[in-house]
Amino acid sequence: MKASVAKKTDAAKGDKHFDLKAVQAAIQEEELDGWLFYFFHDNDPLALSILQLQEGHFTRRWFYFVPKSGEPIKIVHRIEMDALDSLPGEKRVYLGWKQLESVLKETLGGVKEVAMQYSPMNHIPYVSRVDSGIVELVRSAGTEVSTSANLVQKFEAVWSDEQLKSHVTAAENLRKFIFAAFRFIKERISAGKAVNEYEVQQYICQLYEEHGMVTSSPPIVAVNSHSGLPHYQPNKDSFSEIKKGDFVLLDIWAKLNAPHNAIYADITWTGFVGETVPQKYVDIFEVVRGARDAALAYVSERISGKHIVHGYQVDDVSRNYITDRGYGDKFVHRTGHSICTEVHANGANIDNLETKDEREIIAHTGFSIEPGVYLEEFGVRSEIDAYVGDDEVLVFGQPIQTEVIPILALD
Repeated sequence: MKASVAKKTDAAKGDKHFDLKAVQAAIQEEELDGWLFYFFHDNDPLALSILQLQEGHFTRRWFYFVPKSGEPIKIVHRIEMDALDSLPGEKRVYLGWKQLESVLKETLGGVKEVAMQYSPMNHIPYVSRVDSGIVELVRSAGTEVSTSANLVQKFEAVWSDEQLKSHVTAAENLRKFIFAAFRFIKERISAGKAVNEYEVQQYICQLYEEHGMVTSSPPIVAVNSHSGLPHYQPNKDSFSEIKKGDFVLLDIWAKLNAPHNAIYADITWTGFVGETVPQKYVDIFEVVRGARDAALAYVSERISGKHIVHGYQVDDVSRNYITDRGYGDKFVHRTGHSICTEVHANGANIDNLETKDEREIIAHTGFSIEPGVYLEEFGVRSEIDAYVGDDEVLVFGQPIQTEVIPILALD
């Protein structure tokens, strides 16, 4: 398929309507004959989002075929003939399963290749929403099925200029919150008062509220061995105290309180409750920082040179850096994830471990870079968010972390 640069569509700006013109332009850029959407029993939330059908009530199977040019075709059941009335196109009604198959084959007559929410070998499970039987049915009509992975991210992961501004603000706020939380720990420790993971977590949540931000879930505050568990979270019933001489990891994510438009920021910093940082923490941090910076440099070079770059390739750079330094088996998750109005979004992930993400990293999208090394005693992760412009990669919330923060030495 042809490589292409995503355009900023109305859908990316948060307008609540289906943009047929933009979808057909994207289909043409991918050199496909059309995009076939299929929905049954909540199998495909991507279809509902792209087609702007979130308010629909569907109990019977429907298809929506968008050709690369011309009028779309709606295939709906007799008892739900109005299911797709909000969308443009010719309506074709079926009753029984035999008629459904007949109408579908008639619709796809002469169509050589369509995109569907399908992923060969399930390499990108986030997009793999159509079952093998439906793929077989489409292929029985003489139509080949290709993945819609790159198409999906053009409508689910691209940021508008307004959204980019919201991310910049979010990233700057989160960096301030990191240092506020470190100082909160210092103040408690210096005053001889107890402080624990849950209290720091709730302090950060309070900062979200005070700055008009919201989050999908509370932040990670992890001390010592808890920092070696990538998804550890304290709660009101389970937490550890934070004491002098402890290692602390803060992973925080939030966005401005404009739920349908604002873009998340998601960053991770580490600190030590002391005035100087022991060498064992410095050594692991330097490995993680090197992997983070190598991944950022690689994707920046590819984008500035106008070369195609895939999510799995960036993961390889980061993972190889850590592996070459003897910690490959301690890096237990992907290097990064797509970021948009959800903290884990539907664009290309930086991943060649959990999945092989073969999607192109396209313009006006964002993702995290967050390698980690996780030991039994402690774990280090360093996370930044990268935004891809037309020919450059930007990171906001500067300056990013370059050393473990000696918390008790903060001003």
